[in-house]
Amino acid sequence: MLAGCSQDAADVGDSTGFVAGDGSSVILPADQRKPAPVLTGTDLNGEPVDTSEWIGSPGVINVWASWCAPCRAEAPELVAVSKQNPDVNFLGLDTRDTDGAARAFVEKYGITYPNLPDPNGQLVLQFSDSLPPQAIPSTLLIDSEGRVAGRFLGAVDATELDTALQDLSAEAGGSS
Repeated sequence: MLAGCSQDAADVGDSTGFVAGDGSSVILPADQRKPAPVLTGTDLNGEPVDTSEWIGSPGVINVWASWCAPCRAEAPELVAVSKQNPDVNFLGLDTRDTDGAARAFVEKYGITYPNLPDPNGQLVLQFSDSLPPQAIPSTLLIDSEGRVAGRFLGAVDATELDTALQDLSAEAGGSS
C-alpha cells in the first residue's frame, strides 16, 4: 500500500496506513532489476506522456502531492537536479491530489518536466512488482534499459540523487 507523508492526506482521500518516508534509499545491482511499468497519459499541461520512449536514457519518477510538506521541501532539489541532467528523463506522478492544487504546486516550484495526475494511485500501483513507492514522496530511478534501478523513500537529497544518476549514466556508457 502506498503511504503518505502527512495527516493532511485525509483532506484528499483515505489516509489509512499513511506514514512518513524514512529517508532510506536502495540502488539495485543490474542483475536484480525488473522492468519498469510503461506509464502513459496526459500530463498537467495536456501533453502526452509515454515512458516507453525513455529506453536509452535513465529516468527519474517522483511520486508527490501538493498537500505533502516533504514534497514541497524536495521540489527545488528535483528541479535543480533535472536542470543539471538534461539527458535524464524526469516525470512527476501527482497522487491523491486535485488538478488545481497540482497545477499551483508545479507553477510555484517552477517544475518544467511532465507531471501525470494519479488521483487514485493507480499508476503508482503498477510498481508493486519491483520497488514500490511506499511513501509520499518517493523517487524511483529507471535505468537506460527501462528497469527499476533504485528508490528513495521520503524527500530526496539533490546530491544523493545526482550521484545515483551519474552512476546510472556511467553504467549505460560502459555497456554501449
